[in-house]
Amino acid sequence: MNLHLGLFFTRGVSLKTWDMVGNLDREIALYQRIIDDMKSVTFVTYGDATDLEYSDRLNGIRILCNEKGLDVEEYESNLHEIHGQAFKTFDIIKTNQMYGAELALNIAKRFGKPFVARCGYMWSQNCIREHGPDSAITKEALRVEAKIFDQADRIFVTTDAMAKDVLSRIPGVEYKLMVIPNYVDTDVFHPLNLPKEPKTLLFVGRIAPEKNLDALLEAIRPLDVKVRLIGEGRLRPALQEKYADLGERLVWEGGVPNSELPEYINRAQVFILPSLYEGHPKSLIEAMACAVPVIGCDSPGIRSIIRDGYNGFLCDTDPESIRNAILKVLSDKKLAVKTGGTAREFIETLFSLNKLAHLENCLIQETFRYAGYHRA
Repeated sequence: MNLHLGLFFTRGVSLKTWDMVGNLDREIALYQRIIDDMKSVTFVTYGDATDLEYSDRLNGIRILCNEKGLDVEEYESNLHEIHGQAFKTFDIIKTNQMYGAELALNIAKRFGKPFVARCGYMWSQNCIREHGPDSAITKEALRVEAKIFDQADRIFVTTDAMAKDVLSRIPGVEYKLMVIPNYVDTDVFHPLNLPKEPKTLLFVGRIAPEKNLDALLEAIRPLDVKVRLIGEGRLRPALQEKYADLGERLVWEGGVPNSELPEYINRAQVFILPSLYEGHPKSLIEAMACAVPVIGCDSPGIRSIIRDGYNGFLCDTDPESIRNAILKVLSDKKLAVKTGGTAREFIETLFSLNKLAHLENCLIQETFRYAGYHRA
């Protein structure tokens, strides 16, 4: 069925944002695959006119953006007028995350379009961890999620744990709730015949509190290893100052385009993700697709992917446990190679882009037919 899908970006996010943090290629890959099975795909972004400069990289995906550079509130308030003619051509509307999803829902209702709510991570759970259960931002996140999950025609979440959370709060939505995990383009992320950097660990992610980098850097103090960190975040200056004594054993790469990550991953001896919590971590499954041995903390979002000693290694979140896991992987090369190979097979089976793009396309088509039948 030829459909026109409209994807609403997370509030405040633009194509330029995706490009600056190195995620543009990864984020658009799914839509570049499913556009072949649809009439068209349009991105509704919060970027200014510079977002239109990305047209050549999107292979036919259309862009609607804040061309006049209005402030966010004014842009949102007038979105139905600014892009109204385009919205009329949409067959179905989808969100990318919960933050900003209420606007997409309102547009879908105004223009009579079926609505798919995607939730890559649970906004409310992150707010609870960072601000507490009684904070204003947590209450707002819970309100938005309840409204979105109740009124959506279909709900996509990335993990079983998230699905259970949705059902515990909004009973009766089982029929429209689906788990579609994050994907990996296994044609891009795969083993490469590159020389390894001796005793080098790689971290990829935001330099943020939940990533638990303080514990990782404490863990390596007495070890003869190097850590290469890819990503940006507000904690970087403080961590650089605190661990300046580690000198060249810490390499801060900053943001790196997603297309360059396979080489970084393949050159590392170990990929490590010491987070206190995750949703469905893309960097972890990309590293596993490269058959590199991985270490992750036994925390939400990681323990559901890594099976300790089978396709990777789990440890606790404290420095001593992280240190012991590093020593174990570096000292048992045979086991490291074995788990890396198993990890590659695991990712190909469950998280390949081709498989998940096909699944998402089928579910979007099904949602459109179902919504049309019930609205007829």
